[in-house]
Amino acid sequence: MEKFNPADKIQDLQYFGEFGGVNPSISDSSTYTFLSAKTMFDTFEGNAEGCYLYSRHSSPSNLYLDKALAAMEGTETANVSASGMGAITPTLLQLCSNGDHIVTSRTIYGGTYAFLKNFTPRFGIKTTFVDITKLDLVEAAITPDTKVLYCETVSNPLLEVADIAGLAKIAKKYNLKLVVDNTFSPLSVAPISLGADIVIHSLTKYINGSSDTVGGVTCASREFINSLKDVNSGASMLLGPTMDSLRSASVMKNLRTLHIRMKQHSHNAMYLATKFEKDGLKVVYPGLESHPSHSLYATMINPEYGFGGMITIDAGSIDKANELMELMQEKNLGYLAVSLGFYKTLFSAPGTSTSSEIPLEEQKEMGLTDGLIRFSIGLDNDIERTYQSMKECMLALGVL
Repeated sequence: MEKFNPADKIQDLQYFGEFGGVNPSISDSSTYTFLSAKTMFDTFEGNAEGCYLYSRHSSPSNLYLDKALAAMEGTETANVSASGMGAITPTLLQLCSNGDHIVTSRTIYGGTYAFLKNFTPRFGIKTTFVDITKLDLVEAAITPDTKVLYCETVSNPLLEVADIAGLAKIAKKYNLKLVVDNTFSPLSVAPISLGADIVIHSLTKYINGSSDTVGGVTCASREFINSLKDVNSGASMLLGPTMDSLRSASVMKNLRTLHIRMKQHSHNAMYLATKFEKDGLKVVYPGLESHPSHSLYATMINPEYGFGGMITIDAGSIDKANELMELMQEKNLGYLAVSLGFYKTLFSAPGTSTSSEIPLEEQKEMGLTDGLIRFSIGLDNDIERTYQSMKECMLALGVL
């Protein structure tokens, strides 16, 4: 059987611009004309292939990116959106309605956590948060009302690894949909090949890679994506998280270099994680043998793209964490900023930033300490030089 390599799938896509350009033309229109009234009617009914109705529904530029991202994840099709949350929220609302139940990881992106904890109960949708690494707890949380298992391949910010194949077996046993946020591990992990039903990305992060655009995507079967875009009942169509065509074209260009960037992000993160652990820091990185899910993750990844570019260290306290981040920024080692996937290293204290939506008592219960620093490791050419400079900062502040 041919090995699935997402970078090859992206490379094999070839689009010509309207005038023969090597980049596809950008469809800078919000609405589209029809040669006949019947064709317009058929398009509203979803029966006119290749016709465009209105850019909130679809546009040529967005469909180019849809096709590329579907190829990357091995799904029939995809639907891009204006943000990562613009992909997550319609997907879950399309799958669930009043009285339904979701089982999800206790450590997920703060925005997703807030949506499930605070927002979906308004619609009668309940969520149980569990330790996703313990399959027995996942199965025990399932009720007759459960419709969805939701996880992140590598969780934000604790870098816990979900056993996607194990979760897929549970999902199939109970006729549930397994939805996987693969934002931290594009190219490295192919959740569909492990049994997932739907894959989500925040395109803002690694896939775009230049911190100049927000975007999201839902990769799934044609049937599900069509339901999202249905003019009468589709959550994406009716809630309107549409990606702009100019942004879509920009992401499409950056997608072409994703494989090169992911290799360097992973190489640099592995180097720093190994060095910091030897120095005596408490380091979490799936590429380290000390990571509780290292062996599992090693079987899930395409080793060509490594274990990813995210690591965490514990500076001991929030004051030390803040001092260290401020000093590293001052020394031009990166930016004290949220998000990830940028060419420069980004660092933040998740407990007071990207996971601040999670109550403090729940942060402590899941092991999210106030001294935790999350690093999105950049594309530094000389990673030894970076390491030495970071170590000097840590020594100066007594972190080491």
